[in-house]
Amino acid sequence: MNIAAESLTTPEIYRLLVGGVTPRPIAWISTVSESGVHNLAPYSFFSVVSVNPPVLSYTQVNPQTGQDKDTLKNLMATKECVVHIVDSAALEKMNLTCANLPSEQSEFDVADIASESSQSVAPLSVVAAPVRYECRLREVVRIGEQPGNGSLVLLDVVSVYVADHLYQDGAINQHALDSVGKMGGDFYSFTKALEAIARP
Repeated sequence: MNIAAESLTTPEIYRLLVGGVTPRPIAWISTVSESGVHNLAPYSFFSVVSVNPPVLSYTQVNPQTGQDKDTLKNLMATKECVVHIVDSAALEKMNLTCANLPSEQSEFDVADIASESSQSVAPLSVVAAPVRYECRLREVVRIGEQPGNGSLVLLDVVSVYVADHLYQDGAINQHALDSVGKMGGDFYSFTKALEAIARP
């Protein structure tokens, strides 16, 4: 079946995009508001943009309200965040932070997530996260302002935390990382079984 994108509604094209572009890594992003409320939310439109300089990206799909989500509001105001990699042990806690809370409520408190101060930025770090990227806002690229439009957020990495048991010979042990990926709907994928294939 071939389907013209222009014939689809926003929810229909969303389901076809997230159901096929899989598995997607999850950026579990902490920010802090100007009034000091610490926010934590997951985003699965997430990738590496550049290595030199190190730049990450995530995309906010604009909500039906037409207002930015708290993560982007806070980033625009304070310019800093921490991007956490989600492993299977943190999956349930991460899922709790998907809830649509009022801006004055902290997901750290609601989901009972242990936190600690970050090294280089003001937002808190999730203690249990095995890999963390402390970042500063580089740029926001708006595809549009309407609900369903994307806002691409570019983040400069200023510090990287890797749990001691994962850091080996200057790299992250892929067999021990146990990262989780997002599939379509409510499904997730796991990285328990890995296969190495040498590049030609």
